[in-house]
Amino acid sequence: MHSRAGAHASGPRSGAGHAEVSGHLQEFVAVVSREHGEQLREAIMARRREPPDGGAGDRGRGVNVAMRRVAAASFVGALLEWYDFYVFATASALVFGPLFFPSGDSQLSTMASFGAFASGFLARPLGGLIFGDIGDRIGRKATLVATLMIIGAGTFLIGLLPTFAQAGIWAPILLVVLRVAQGIGLGGEYAGASLITIEHAPSGRRGFWGSLPQAASPGGLLLSSLVFELIAFLPPGAFIAWGWRVPFLLSAIMLVLGLYVRMHIAETPEFEAIRSVRPELPIVDLLRTHGRAALLATGARLAETVSGNMIKSFGLTYATLQLGLPREEALSALLATSGVGLVVTPLYGMLGDRFGPRAMYMAGAGFTALLAFPFFWVLEGRTVAAVWIGFVTAYNLGPTLMLSVQATFFTTLFQARVRYTGLSVAYQVSAIVGGFTPLISLTFLQQSNGAPWRVAAFLAGVAVLSFSCAAWVKGAAHENSRLGRASPRSY
Repeated sequence: MHSRAGAHASGPRSGAGHAEVSGHLQEFVAVVSREHGEQLREAIMARRREPPDGGAGDRGRGVNVAMRRVAAASFVGALLEWYDFYVFATASALVFGPLFFPSGDSQLSTMASFGAFASGFLARPLGGLIFGDIGDRIGRKATLVATLMIIGAGTFLIGLLPTFAQAGIWAPILLVVLRVAQGIGLGGEYAGASLITIEHAPSGRRGFWGSLPQAASPGGLLLSSLVFELIAFLPPGAFIAWGWRVPFLLSAIMLVLGLYVRMHIAETPEFEAIRSVRPELPIVDLLRTHGRAALLATGARLAETVSGNMIKSFGLTYATLQLGLPREEALSALLATSGVGLVVTPLYGMLGDRFGPRAMYMAGAGFTALLAFPFFWVLEGRTVAAVWIGFVTAYNLGPTLMLSVQATFFTTLFQARVRYTGLSVAYQVSAIVGGFTPLISLTFLQQSNGAPWRVAAFLAGVAVLSFSCAAWVKGAAHENSRLGRASPRSY
């Protein structure tokens, strides 16, 4: 109740609160406009002119133009980075095994391929620390440009790599090196893309606006699945010889577009307000003042990363290698899954504004636990309809629901001065487990002679753990609020 009181204090019933907010916004205009000109000035002044009812009739009218520009820049850049990520995940499941890790056993080759996929996740905490420090010290915008260039360049170069047959052991080494570079870039992307939007958004609508960068995840999955779906129509020889390279090389086009839009956005008002407040390293400050919140947020995030990677990466391998379904049918199911996810993500964000992002996140973790076994039961039907139902339902009621409200939820747990680092630590440390999920799942599958029930039990257990962490994390937010360490607003 205490946390909601902080949120309602700026609502329609508090004229004094509105006057205070207007005063602070006038100060923001005076400081920020000197560096960022009329674009941000127009957005903040429009927010200041909201009517006494809090703008409930059409809160977005004053800030919609600027917010759409910020959200578009965040989404386009994040779309490229998630596209790059999913292209590697899909190629790991389909072609990297025989091309870069050839052996007499297809499962061993695929396991080695998933190992290369996981190496990027090991690098992501490093990227989170590097870009978390930059984001909390120099600014959110600077990190978004840097991470975009790192991932875009790495993905393009993967499309030019020689295979094991051409370069021997150097082929998998170079693949892992570029995958690690991708991981470092993606380690700083999540928090930056989320905060550049959420910290610009008006209060009461942060769930919706904060969900738009998250829609880049199913959007990237949709785009990568579509490209691979088209490439799959090539003759098998052509697909293996050169077709798999096309999705990687196409990233160069989106890199140019992403850099253009991100260079034309302004820094967030919340960061500008604390730009000069930097007594110590952000990671030290975070561990000293928000350690419990960071730990619980990391645990809460596990269900999203484990379930997402299990369905879209291991699930693709399970459907094609274990169940013997055609590759085209499995990719079509993944395409439909991501299309539905792209549509429902902003809807989940709006529900987060209505019911609270924490409640919605717990619902996603609960669905993940409940659907862990039914997901594999449905796939055992070995039909196109069964695969579509299994993928679309499990993915969009589980990881998509959690991802949609995740950034908005986690943002409420950290003060602005350590928020970039806090989100990065929670997201990227948990991502290590997510990155190894396909490899762990494949190991369980081998130990069970092809039966998926150990895999399902692993997923259900992680989901229960995350549900529990999300239930406890509210207490951490209240403790930080009481100590003056974090905003009391937690929706």
